[in-house]
Amino acid sequence: MTALIIDTDPGIDDAYALALACASPEVDLLGVTTVFGNVGLAMTTRNALRVLALYGRDDVPVAAGADRPLVFPHPHRARYVHGEDGLSGRSDSLPERAVGLAGTDAVSLMASLLDAADSPVTIVPIGPLTNIALLLAVYPSLAGKIGRLVVMGGSIAGGNVTAAAEFNIWSDPEAARRVLVEEEIPTVLVPTDLTHRCAVDTEWLDRLAASGSRGRVLVELTARYREYYREAIGRDCTVLHDAVAMAEAISPGILRMTPLPLEVECAPGPARGMVVADRRNPMARELSGEPSGRTVDVALDADLDAVREFLLSRLAT
Repeated sequence: MTALIIDTDPGIDDAYALALACASPEVDLLGVTTVFGNVGLAMTTRNALRVLALYGRDDVPVAAGADRPLVFPHPHRARYVHGEDGLSGRSDSLPERAVGLAGTDAVSLMASLLDAADSPVTIVPIGPLTNIALLLAVYPSLAGKIGRLVVMGGSIAGGNVTAAAEFNIWSDPEAARRVLVEEEIPTVLVPTDLTHRCAVDTEWLDRLAASGSRGRVLVELTARYREYYREAIGRDCTVLHDAVAMAEAISPGILRMTPLPLEVECAPGPARGMVVADRRNPMARELSGEPSGRTVDVALDADLDAVREFLLSRLAT
């Protein structure tokens, strides 16, 4: 079994990632924590509870976390991508969960779950990294309990929320730098360079919708998302960023890694939130004498059809 804690800001692709974890028999889902991001914290928390309810997972503790970045609060959310409620205006179509929030905050819940774990836990942050940065700052002794961080975020070739930055990293660059650059926990970064290539088409969605009631509900959640991608990139597709990262958390090695030294730009200006990957060969880096950040496994390639089929095979059950 793979023990997972998911830190999330649902969000349509987050909903698919949560569904994927719930539908995977080898996952021991220890807990879910929520963070501001695609919409505000109250709505991301509500959405997480409802996706878990869709899968009958009243047993999974859920706790709300940060409602703003560590340093520079900003009002920007991704409602123009995910809809006002984060789920294409369809959040009310999901069932309400009988069990509400755990009686604690996100950081405390993660700490208690890690402390109680008998084996390493994989944490899957698929929103801004604020909760994870706070966890590692407040409970540094628990870092050794984390087997892997599988982070969805960043872009090597260019951003989506700005020309340089991807949304999750840009939403809290200081937190992202703390987690990706300053810590020594084994980390996988799944950037949009790969997740865009794993986009699913209408035939894939039709197959999911035909699989049963849960599949139909998941497809209905994509309405605003598909409209956004038609407008933004001129394709009728759905980019399930967070579900691709979740696939790697569940099935290590399904994505192909390139070890790259990373930095995160935190200075004000047009590059704020940019993930800077040093793609020079190691000798060039050594000869330059300039530090280039911590080396992280960056998922830049995969058997794209195999990833799509993995997602469908789990979500269609």
